[in-house]
Amino acid sequence: MLKTRLLPKNLYPSQFWLLSGGMLVSTIGNSMIWPFLTIFLTDKLDLPLSQITLLLTIKSIFTLLSSYIAGPLADQMGRKALMFVSLAGNALAYLLMIPADSYLVFAGLMALGGFFNPLFGIGSNAMIADLLPLERRADGYSLLRMVNNAGIAIGPMVGGFIAASSYSLTFGIGAACLGAFALFILLFIAETLPQNNDPLQEIQHTDKGYGPVFKDRLFMAMCAAITLTYTASIPVFSLLSVYVKENFGIPENQFGVLMATNALMVVFFQFAVTRLTRKHKPFLVMALGSLLYAIGVGSIALGDQIHEFQISIIILTFGELMIAPTSTALTANLSPQEMRGRYMSIFGLTYGIASGLGPMIGGFLNDAISPAAIWYGGMVMALISVGGYLVMRREYRKRIA
Repeated sequence: MLKTRLLPKNLYPSQFWLLSGGMLVSTIGNSMIWPFLTIFLTDKLDLPLSQITLLLTIKSIFTLLSSYIAGPLADQMGRKALMFVSLAGNALAYLLMIPADSYLVFAGLMALGGFFNPLFGIGSNAMIADLLPLERRADGYSLLRMVNNAGIAIGPMVGGFIAASSYSLTFGIGAACLGAFALFILLFIAETLPQNNDPLQEIQHTDKGYGPVFKDRLFMAMCAAITLTYTASIPVFSLLSVYVKENFGIPENQFGVLMATNALMVVFFQFAVTRLTRKHKPFLVMALGSLLYAIGVGSIALGDQIHEFQISIIILTFGELMIAPTSTALTANLSPQEMRGRYMSIFGLTYGIASGLGPMIGGFLNDAISPAAIWYGGMVMALISVGGYLVMRREYRKRIA
């Protein structure tokens, strides 16, 4: 058992804060790019939105592949290596996008970025679960989300202004931030992989691979519902920039303010919301959060001014504040220690699948029906997931009994 588990409950280990500081730098760099990636691809390739979103789907396919193989690696080789490779690989992908000029090249780079991207989340989530005892994990994940979203608040605002004049400079600065954090991890972050006191048990779980995870019906059902929730919300962060620019003439720098609204709400409200929601049953919390997602996403179709879109962002962000740390902590708590990486890996697939389905469905609805159909479709998916969480609430009561 790690020594950090013996610290007083009101303290977090020093590595937790080191990790938080590094995440702030890398998130600023990453969020300078991703909100404007769809605009960048659309302008550079001059293709319909449905073809551009296919690139995002390619990225998500490789994200799924990477997420699946990363879990066993995290449980056997450790968390640190995954985090380093993820950051360094993403930095390289962003740098190579600067001179890229063809659909085929971008497809390859999106595949490269998709493969490296989820490794960091799987490794870091497992590392936090290693560092913190069960009763501190929800708060710990909330604090990291606050730090992460402080970077997201800064990144899009800075990236929006820089991208208005030079996308190459934006991608270069973003890659430098990711590379700096990769070097920081290599030099200053210690491995936290727990040492199993029962080698036979560890061998048995290793031999079974993902079998025990897939047999955990409650966990798998939760992952399915979260995938649906995220599929509803992903277009907000991948397609909304194009939607507001092409339909309402809202430029990149103003869209950056919308993303900053989401991030600043997490910074200022995440910890308080988590302290409140952790007193209630997790699936009830996630059901209410998904309902707020439905209202927020659906109301985007009714807006045409920047402040109206901002109201929608505020509503759906409250749903995010409820769902994100609750689901991550629940995953950590449901997973056996020796299979924590694999549980986090499957949990990470939820976002990977949604990242592929969301833009693809949104692009199809945009081209086949109307731009507003993107948001109505998302609203329906979020409402379906509400019912799923409520059904799982009963099963969860039986399990903890």
